[in-house]
Amino acid sequence: MTSPPPPFGSAGEHHLQQQLGTADRAARFYDQQVRPCLTPEMSDFIGRQAMVFLATADSHGECDASFRAGPPGFVHVIDDRTLAYPEFRGNGVLASAGNITENPHLGMLFVDFTHHHVGLHVNGTAHVYRDSALRRIHPDLPEDTTRGRTPDIWVRLTVEEAYIHCSKFIPHLEPADRTARHDATRPKDPDYFTRPRPQPHSEAGGRGCAGA
Repeated sequence: MTSPPPPFGSAGEHHLQQQLGTADRAARFYDQQVRPCLTPEMSDFIGRQAMVFLATADSHGECDASFRAGPPGFVHVIDDRTLAYPEFRGNGVLASAGNITENPHLGMLFVDFTHHHVGLHVNGTAHVYRDSALRRIHPDLPEDTTRGRTPDIWVRLTVEEAYIHCSKFIPHLEPADRTARHDATRPKDPDYFTRPRPQPHSEAGGRGCAGA
C-alpha cells in the first residue's frame, strides 16, 4: 500500500528528498517544526519585526523577490491564521501586489538579525484590498502603520504553513544609526545602479548592461 503524502511541502521537494535520501529527516522537520497556523510565539515574533522578505510569482510562474520594512509590528497579526501588511505609494510599480492579483500564493520570510538571530517562514494565500475595504472586514487594523502615512492598499494573507529558519547561517548585525547622514559620495537611489561612475582603474572588467 502506498503511504499518504506528507501534509506539508511540494511534490517536487518530496521527490527530491527520495532521490537524495533525506525523506526521513524532512519528515521529522515537518512533524516537529511546521505548523498550519501561527503559534503564540510566532505571532509575538512577527509583532517585533521591522522587516520582511516577500516571494511572489505571476500566473506564468515568473518570480519576484521583494522587501518591506516599517516600525515593529507593521505586519499586523489579525489572528493565528491571518496576517495583513500595508502597501504604500512607492515607485508605483506594485510588482508584488500585481503578482498576487494573478497568483495568490505568497511566501514571507521574517529574519531577526540583531536579537535571537532566527527566521520564520510564513506561506499562504493572499488577496489585495483597498484600505477602506479591509477595515470594514477587520476594523481593528492599526491606523498609523508607518510614520503617519496612509496605505493605499493592504495585502491579507491566509496562513497555510509556518516554520522556523534556523539560526546557523543568519549573520549577526547591529542596527545602523538612522539619524546619521548619508555619505556625501553615495549616489541617490534612482541613480545607484544606472548612472556610470568613474572607475578606480583604467581597465574595467566584464561587460556592462546598457540602461534604457
